Amino acid sequence: MTLDDILEEIKKAENIVILTHETPDGDAIGSCLATKLALEHMEKQVDVIVPEYSRTFSFLPGADKIKKESDIKDYDLAIALDCANFSRLIGGEEYFETAKTKIVIDHHGSNSMYGDLNFVNPVSPACCEILVGMFEYIGINIDKEIGSCLLTGIITDTGGFKYSGVTAETFEFTAELLRKGVNVSEIYTRVLQIKTRAHFELSKLICDRMEFLEEGKITFTYMNIEDENKFNAEPGDHEGLVEIGRDVEGVEVSVFIREKENANGYKVSLRSNKYVNVSDVCLMFSGGGHQRAAGCFIPGTVEQVKDKILKEIKKVI
Repeated sequence: MTLDDILEEIKKAENIVILTHETPDGDAIGSCLATKLALEHMEKQVDVIVPEYSRTFSFLPGADKIKKESDIKDYDLAIALDCANFSRLIGGEEYFETAKTKIVIDHHGSNSMYGDLNFVNPVSPACCEILVGMFEYIGINIDKEIGSCLLTGIITDTGGFKYSGVTAETFEFTAELLRKGVNVSEIYTRVLQIKTRAHFELSKLICDRMEFLEEGKITFTYMNIEDENKFNAEPGDHEGLVEIGRDVEGVEVSVFIREKENANGYKVSLRSNKYVNVSDVCLMFSGGGHQRAAGCFIPGTVEQVKDKILKEIKKVI
């Protein structure tokens, strides 16, 4: 499969739907909106369907055009972005499965290649950075609006350019966007610095609950639905909470679990520093992600989920 194959399917399609993973982050939303804008330059009819996402990203060009659902059930082309497996794809059964052609574009090494065409580069620090090369290859001009969406994804998934996956190309692209008028500092501030009141309150809560285990190599904390309701949390208000534990000196793995409504279990988020591949740990529970950032779902109570995930982490720490 080549980029020419993807371009050919885009050219043939009259209507296109763009989808991403549940609880979408900046790379997911940025990828979706950048792709929508790019394909609209090719005069395509494009829908982005994301029922819920953090208002943090509402400033992005085209965010007001995101749909919660669509009346169309048989799109010519469905594009899944930044989503490693079908089980996490929002609208997978309604829109992806029923599309005539299915394309997956992603940067997770655990991607299950669930599309008809799959373009996966696990070396890329963000899905948005993959799109940079794709857009340039097919002749899409990356203007200020598209660039703002792409840079949001890159800043999000690199932690503000601090993670090891950052390359020289990442900075070269950022420099080019600065020349085009993209406000890098504003995007950084909106995406990584400004927190909602609910996020701040939840941060205090999980810090109070945080446990240091295995001689300080592992941190564990959790959040229930009642906690989110107490502080009127909205989608995205939990983002970044797992990072708090990883930033403590001596910690190798940070574990943060969040109760999933009507699912009788918890969404598990793992972050690691140098030595532990948390993607391998999450694969044991049908999850996945990156070596240093991964997630999964585990049914059970707080204590049951805690025991299960810690058992697997202790095998590799």
